[in-house]
Parts: sequence; C-alpha cells; structure tokens
Amino acid sequence: MKDQQMEVWLGNLLRLGVAVAGAVVFLGGVLELLQHGHQTVNYSVFRSEPASLRTPLGIVQGLGQLEPRYLIQFGLLLLILTPILRVALSALLFARQRDGVFTLLTLVVLGVLLYSLTR
Repeated sequence: MKDQQMEVWLGNLLRLGVAVAGAVVFLGGVLELLQHGHQTVNYSVFRSEPASLRTPLGIVQGLGQLEPRYLIQFGLLLLILTPILRVALSALLFARQRDGVFTLLTLVVLGVLLYSLTR
C-alpha cells in the first residue's frame, strides 16, 4: 500500500467517524427537544448527571432505555473514539507495509490513548 492510499483511508475513517458521531448527537438532540423542550429548567439547584452517563459502559447500557441523553453521550463517545480508531488503523497499515519503527510508535501512542481512557 502506498503512502497516499494510506492517507486516503485514514482521512475517510476520520470523516466517517465525525459524520456518524454528528448524526447521532443531532438525533439525540432532536429527540431531547421533542421529549423535554416544553419543560422549564430550574437552575437554582445543581443536579449532576447520573453516574451511568459518565462511563462508557454506562452509556452503552443506557442506549437500551432509548433515552435521548444517552444517545447524545454515545455520539460524543463516538467522536472521542474516532481518532483512537485512526491510530489503530495506522498501526495496522504500518504493519502491513512492514514498517517496524512506525508500527511500534503507533502502538505506543495507541497504548497511551487507551490507558488515558481508563483513568
């Protein structure tokens, strides 16, 4: 695979990831407005979001409830995962090119990114 083909694949992955994430967030926003747009919000008392909206596993599990907030959070999670998938695809493509140095470097970057998500 030539470098230019690799750049096209990586660019397409980023565009697809951002488009899908944006569509999911937009759909969640529309559903949220349809369900709760007429309600008055009380800002005098601070209420944090439920714990299930703050973890990737909780967000994925919450999708089954068809709650728009989980859909919005899932879209944001997809947006965060898109560059991580790009790094993973880069590692695969460098390995396919038998470029050991860049494969190792991208795997290190991928490891750091995944570690930072678990913290």
